[in-house]
Amino acid sequence: MVTLFRLLARIPMPLMHRLGALLGWMVWWCAPDYRRRFKANAENAGFTPDQYRPAVAAAGQMAAELPWLWLRPQGESVLRRVVRWEGVEAFEAAMQAKKGVILVAPHLGSWEMCGQAIGERFLQAFGPITALFRPARKKWMAELIAAGSRDRPGLQTLPTNNTGVRGLIRTLRSGGYTGILPDQVPPLGQGVWAPFLGRPAYTMTLLPRLAQQTGAACFLSVCERLPRGAGYVIRFEPIVGTALTDPKASIEDAAAAMNDAIGRLIHSLPGQYVWDYARYKEPRGDTVVAAAANGEQAQ
Repeated sequence: MVTLFRLLARIPMPLMHRLGALLGWMVWWCAPDYRRRFKANAENAGFTPDQYRPAVAAAGQMAAELPWLWLRPQGESVLRRVVRWEGVEAFEAAMQAKKGVILVAPHLGSWEMCGQAIGERFLQAFGPITALFRPARKKWMAELIAAGSRDRPGLQTLPTNNTGVRGLIRTLRSGGYTGILPDQVPPLGQGVWAPFLGRPAYTMTLLPRLAQQTGAACFLSVCERLPRGAGYVIRFEPIVGTALTDPKASIEDAAAAMNDAIGRLIHSLPGQYVWDYARYKEPRGDTVVAAAANGEQAQ
């Protein structure tokens, strides 16, 4: 599998995106359960087929770009794939204030590209971007990751346990920055129920608690794929004046404010959201990072 990915990583990205779009539609027509879940999530959120249909191809494009993102030749920059940046001045100003920055980056667009490009661009000025990372459970995926998928300049990972969360808190308090996927269903005891695109969803408390405990600035962050393989655009949008960054707000209000911000971002780009994800499922039991999710302070 690693050898195959290395070969695919040498194919031009525009061609991989075209092949990925075809793959996305093949899965759509061959997997009825996937298709039902995809349509139900998008339509229950108020989107029309014309709005969400591009996300079918985008799902395949996401898979097709992974070989290059994970196993491209060392030293090949990702920045030439990003044609422009928007809102970068506000992000840089927040980093220069040295109070820490949390990038709220949902499953929208190319979040793998987003993390790598941000880490690469700002490594010299602000150090690496830090993120929690859970090792893959499947052997073939673990082999791909071990082959270099996460070991790129500008990226620093911490384990998804209490030690890793304490490390994130220290990073933010020292003026560093992190990126978190906020629209995952957290394990039982690590979230609260809050509205998400008009429906109750079990929502992580980790990100809101990090923001409230550290005083870090929060930014919505997305990497949009441009049509016909033309590249990407990365956007930063500050989240200000909401319960998410208010240390006096309840965790329920903070989670709701986070979901509201994510919802606005999805409404701006519904054709690149991962609609098949079971966002409204019941949480499973787990104890990973439970102490931080319940408000444990870093020592």
